[in-house]
Amino acid sequence: MAEMTNLLVKDDTTGTRIELTFVPVTDTPKPLWRAQLAGVPFEGQPTIELSEEVLKSGDRKTTMMLDVPVMETLGTAGTSAGYQAAPAVAYHEKTFYTRISSKRSTISDRANALAIGVGLLQGATSTTATGTLDQASAADAFKSSAAPMPVAFIAGSFPF
Repeated sequence: MAEMTNLLVKDDTTGTRIELTFVPVTDTPKPLWRAQLAGVPFEGQPTIELSEEVLKSGDRKTTMMLDVPVMETLGTAGTSAGYQAAPAVAYHEKTFYTRISSKRSTISDRANALAIGVGLLQGATSTTATGTLDQASAADAFKSSAAPMPVAFIAGSFPF
């Protein structure tokens, strides 16, 4: 079984792209990664979690959850009494990607569905065709990928 590794993702919510390094936290019971952003408290760090279950039908359900906490903007002035609140999470922005695969599906079936989903998620439109990734080779790239998310959604098991 492969070892969990760091995941590097770019965040472009600001003018300057931020590189988020998600570091493995645990692989049991669910694989979990946590970002390590400088100056952001522990509870404000984004996380990625994978879960997997076999349904009564025998089909396999795999879910990736990205949780991005949004911090309060408190300012530095404080109150007239000199109190300044500690940084706090205002809310969580969560994204889920769930795949349910028939026990009869093949790696090619799952890679094709992932390629279509990624194409849609990356902005496929009538003017940009399939988005920013070269979809002609994406399914083959996903099938041969050793990266944790494609493997989890295509191979039907966690790679670690």
